Amino acid sequence: MSTKVAIIGPGNIGTDLLIKIKRLADGELEVLALVGIDPTSDGLARAARLGVGAISTGVQGLIDHPRFDEIEIVFDATSAKAHEFNEKMLRPFGKRLIDLTPAAIGPYVVPSVNLDEHLEAPNVNMVTCGGQATIPIVAAISQITPVYWAEIVASIASKSAGPGTRANIDEFTETTSEAIVKVGGAARGKAIIVLNPAEPPLIMRDTVLALVGEDRKTEIVASIESMVAKVAAYVPGYRLKQQVQFTAVTESTLTLTDHVGPLWKVSVFLEVEGAAHYLPAYAGNLDIMTSAALGVAREIAAQTKEKVVS
Repeated sequence: MSTKVAIIGPGNIGTDLLIKIKRLADGELEVLALVGIDPTSDGLARAARLGVGAISTGVQGLIDHPRFDEIEIVFDATSAKAHEFNEKMLRPFGKRLIDLTPAAIGPYVVPSVNLDEHLEAPNVNMVTCGGQATIPIVAAISQITPVYWAEIVASIASKSAGPGTRANIDEFTETTSEAIVKVGGAARGKAIIVLNPAEPPLIMRDTVLALVGEDRKTEIVASIESMVAKVAAYVPGYRLKQQVQFTAVTESTLTLTDHVGPLWKVSVFLEVEGAAHYLPAYAGNLDIMTSAALGVAREIAAQTKEKVVS
């Protein structure tokens, strides 16, 4: 029997998520409703054509849905502010929430790093597109040696940044920076996002810079490559753009850390190509969010079924 889900937010992310769930071969998840507030939304129209309940009266309309009791998981692909309201409305009903906004009400989850720790959480936060792409790399380095400083730069096509992304730039940097520390394991973190207006649009590219105090290049590279393979298992377009680089750091940079002695800067260059299920291939920033959220939902559904069987 399939696990019933709903999606709030009929924009690019919500619609791509709907298409991805529809493409699952085993039907393990079933979308009962796509929820928005604009009855003329293209996403709602597409949902209706696919035989999915199209709700244009927001989260209250979802609560009033005749099959609401069957829904176990709710994806929220709206905005940070909207998620705060939606979470408050849905909290009394015990639904599992997967938050694709930077609201960060629940714990940060990056599937390749810490999903197992938070499978029981009532609300999990998918950080940001930049976080999903880069935090696994920071975590991979942290598994080998302490990371005193980690800085990430996420460059995405301007055309792939919708109203929600543009309205949440501050939340993007704050949430990603915090998750670099809490999930990635860095002592300090910083995040930057670049909206690239190039034509034709470029796919998502990410740079991870990390300061470490141990010269363990071979082990660091092996850990990074292993982590890239883990992420690529649920985001096939995720890959290293070039070889990992190591640079000796001058004494002037030592004020950034409490470390005494030489430092090395680890530079990792990534790109994320979208699967083009609904969105164009250059929108890897959106694809990595929906793919990660889908991976979380599938694990939650599998865990729930195991409990029922046992």
